[in-house]
Amino acid sequence: MKRHNILNILTATLLGFAVLSANAAAQQKSLKEQLVGAWTLVSSEITDKDGTKQPDFGSNPKGVLIFDASGKYAQLLEQPGRPKFKARENLRRDTPAEEYGEAARGYAAAFGTWSVNEADKTLIRLIEGSLIPNAEGREVKASVSVADGELKLSGTASNGVKVDQLWKR
Repeated sequence: MKRHNILNILTATLLGFAVLSANAAAQQKSLKEQLVGAWTLVSSEITDKDGTKQPDFGSNPKGVLIFDASGKYAQLLEQPGRPKFKARENLRRDTPAEEYGEAARGYAAAFGTWSVNEADKTLIRLIEGSLIPNAEGREVKASVSVADGELKLSGTASNGVKVDQLWKR
């Protein structure tokens, strides 16, 4: 009888370990799977080539970054407090370029395709459309870390400026 109880305990223990291992494997998602969804901007900081750091889009930026499972993304960033346009019948068409320019300085928008390099934890975005036309057609790479509902992106722009962003779910 003791041998029978020991076998039952051993079997139950092994079965428990098997279930825990299966659950852990099921919860282990690829980097791509972890990125899919919508993210809200917490902070964006730039570091100039001389090492000077400053907030990008102000001290309380707003933004959204959306990755879909098919490989498309959209990113919008805004510095709160941008000057409002003067009232006009059609704001988009009738606003003078100078007013648009001031508003655009505090705003960034881009969309395109995305992929990841799982081995080196790199996000690769191909910009198809952007508020800044010069960015269109560029491939942008950033190192990625995802933990506890936060996404950290760190990359260097073509002008040598380092950009660090923190996003949350």
